Amino acid sequence: MKAKERLIVALDVDTMEEVEYLVKELKDEIGMFKVGLQLYTSMGNDIISYIKEKGGKVFLDLKLHDIPNTVSETVRVLTKSGVDMMNVHSQGGYEMMKLAKETSIKTALELGMKPPMLIAVTILTSLGDTEVAEIGYIKSAKEMVEKLGILTDKAGLDGVVCSPLEAGLIKNVCHDGFITVTPGVRPVGGDVGDQKRITTPGQAIKGGSTYIVVGRPITKSENVKEAARKIVVEMEGI
Repeated sequence: MKAKERLIVALDVDTMEEVEYLVKELKDEIGMFKVGLQLYTSMGNDIISYIKEKGGKVFLDLKLHDIPNTVSETVRVLTKSGVDMMNVHSQGGYEMMKLAKETSIKTALELGMKPPMLIAVTILTSLGDTEVAEIGYIKSAKEMVEKLGILTDKAGLDGVVCSPLEAGLIKNVCHDGFITVTPGVRPVGGDVGDQKRITTPGQAIKGGSTYIVVGRPITKSENVKEAARKIVVEMEGI
């Protein structure tokens, strides 16, 4: 992939005006738009249709986590929407993930379409070792990412969401072609916000990230197109 195809921009907004502006400015500069809970709650599948109609790709970031049947049925509906990538929570367990993947493939085949990439969230990048311990895990954040990554691979999914600090680790313990989608990426000198386990775009790609997710450093900049281009240049300069 070209560097720009590996850049996912998080559309963490909730108005159509903001979406229209960002999609218009960025659809030819990046690989995919991330639609998360904020935007999906505001606009539902209409926002997926809009982005696809404008020629963009969609990573639907809803982090599905429920009993296997509920997640499976939700994945079935979302596959029909034509998203290019979606995710579940690995902490939902092996059976949940396995059934979700099987349902996505079956639904896509029935519709004659390409199934979306299905990936699983490991440990949120807003959590460090202290927060992981507060939840009750005995292992460190890094150890939990490794454990959950292996479980996700075993369940047949396409990859995981992890911090860029763990992307190389995942590539070492999972099969070839297993992808890593890494939020927690900030350009050199950028505000870290609420992220704990972070790197720069160049460090993320060098460390093994397949895709990087960037939101506010692009969407809140005065010139979003230029901000995206600078990050792509940084990714190319590893």
